[in-house]
Amino acid sequence: MSFAESAPEQVPAPAPAENGSPWPTGHRFADRTRARHAAVHALLAAGHSRRSVQRELGMTYRTVQRLADAARPEDLFQGQWQNRQTTLDNFKPYLHERWAQGCTNAWTLWEEIKSQGYTGGYGAVRAYLQPFRTSPTAPAARPPSPRTVTGWILTHPDTLPECERLKLKSVLAGCPELDALTRHVRAFGKMLTQLQGDQLPQWIKAVRADDLPSLHTFVNGLERDLAAVTAGLTLPWSCGVVEGHVNRIKMIKRQMYGRAGFGLLRKRVLLAS
Repeated sequence: MSFAESAPEQVPAPAPAENGSPWPTGHRFADRTRARHAAVHALLAAGHSRRSVQRELGMTYRTVQRLADAARPEDLFQGQWQNRQTTLDNFKPYLHERWAQGCTNAWTLWEEIKSQGYTGGYGAVRAYLQPFRTSPTAPAARPPSPRTVTGWILTHPDTLPECERLKLKSVLAGCPELDALTRHVRAFGKMLTQLQGDQLPQWIKAVRADDLPSLHTFVNGLERDLAAVTAGLTLPWSCGVVEGHVNRIKMIKRQMYGRAGFGLLRKRVLLAS
């Protein structure tokens, strides 16, 4: 059974009123209107004036007039409360599906269906999703964000907590391209940390064999200076120390806020050494 078919079981529709009225009970708007209508008519039947009812119930005079002039509270139900077809009806299966996937942000869902042709406002989407939040059936867990998955991929497998390793395994099982990308990233990380530059040609060949355009762009950059990259992945020396000194000199220069020239900068660098 599809989710769209089972959704009504998860979010039951409001029940019809016991008095035979077609209007729902258990709905915040409908129940509040009935209660206010009954209170106004009870005071009017007891001999109170409309102004007196206004003061007694703390309502505006216009509200008291509307409630007093209505013979039944159902006469006050309008628009979406009359169970008429709305512009949202065609998009409700999509909202159910996205909610089951873990997307519970009404604004995000409204923007998504807007891109599909929905012309209604955000308030209608929010009101429709409100019963879902109080439903006894909890929605599915929100999927991990791209940044979270990227962090899992770039973390050494041996240092990745077991719970995160299982989550990553579940994500990779549903996306073969991401699974291949993870293998290539970890293989490159092994070359980088263990100075295995001689394996770079085989790694490039393996990347070319998969349909990963973004990684192909990275490989193109490596091949433009392959000798230097191979040396960097093989030799124990690096320019890290030099870059550290450059960063330190820049920090000292900025500490002076441009109030002195090269002479003072030279003395501070030499004396600090």
